[in-house]
Amino acid sequence: MFNIKKQISRLYLSSVLGNLSLTGAWVAILAARGYSLVEIGFAETVFHITSLLFEIPSGVLADVFGRKKMLLVSAVMKTIGNIIMVFSYNLFMVCGSLAFYAMSYNFSSGSGDALAYDSLKTVRHEDHYEKYASNQMIIYRLCSGISTLCAGFALLIGHKAAYSADILIGAVQIWILLSLKEIRIYQRDVVNEKNMIGSIKQELISCFVTSLSFLKKAKKAVFLMFCNSLVGAVDVLLLFFLQAKLPETGMPGALLGFALFFMEMGGILGSKIILKCEKLRYRSIFAITASFVFLGVLVEHSGMYVIMAAGGFIAALSDDALQVRTNTMLQNMFPSEQRATLISIESFTFSMIMIVLSPLAGILFSHW
Repeated sequence: MFNIKKQISRLYLSSVLGNLSLTGAWVAILAARGYSLVEIGFAETVFHITSLLFEIPSGVLADVFGRKKMLLVSAVMKTIGNIIMVFSYNLFMVCGSLAFYAMSYNFSSGSGDALAYDSLKTVRHEDHYEKYASNQMIIYRLCSGISTLCAGFALLIGHKAAYSADILIGAVQIWILLSLKEIRIYQRDVVNEKNMIGSIKQELISCFVTSLSFLKKAKKAVFLMFCNSLVGAVDVLLLFFLQAKLPETGMPGALLGFALFFMEMGGILGSKIILKCEKLRYRSIFAITASFVFLGVLVEHSGMYVIMAAGGFIAALSDDALQVRTNTMLQNMFPSEQRATLISIESFTFSMIMIVLSPLAGILFSHW
């Protein structure tokens, strides 16, 4: 008999292991290794170009072959990225590592949420999804906060040892993922064994085309994707570059990890607050959260690290509040058979925005 509590608990545990690392403050680690903000911005662009190329195919593969399988592929890709980073000695290898991190993100981004929603739908508990999404954002922020809190320790032991520790964490995550149950509440055509490649190709194309057809009709879903991606991109870039900017304002090195952890905690508060705002219209939520995120960007230029950290906290709070509400609304709109593909299209939108903003942000934060 299917046990929904075990399924969700294992998804939570996998998220903990997937987001917990000694190298969460990777921007600070690269800066300490001598890379400039422009080079780091370029590496971030490589990450999002790779994500752009693989995001939608990864979602289609998850819908056709199974979400659990793609979560396992994601964990393997991350491990490969960590191995490359251990041996990296130039920007080219760093970019190669980030490319594997991007693919890891691709294969997990749609698969995890799709598996969780359909698992809940199997036992008619779809209304619990917003709480699940909120808890996932809390896990992400808490683990990211702990990871950045380890920034000083990672710099102390060196990037090789830090990324080696992440490899061990990845091995445990793979073991947890193997215990998940694959859920299919829809039927796919049986693959023709005589023409397996052609049949698989037809399935993949059919899933993708059907997803695009859905989006063509669902204008509201497209609008939600764009709004959420834009606000999220600005927040992510702000928190990334604050890792390198805060020490430049005179913040003691011993406080950097605590400051980054404090900012991540803003997301936890936002994920909880949004659950209390059930009657607040989406337009109002977007207007409020977007305003606070851009406020965080403005105070970043104050040159006072206490105010800058407060701005990062507010931006993270606003971003996660919007993310939880948007994610829930989209899941309720998406058909199960294209769920992972459509989530991947949202991430594709995010990557498109990040490709444009990442190098600009690197220049902006370097000279302003």
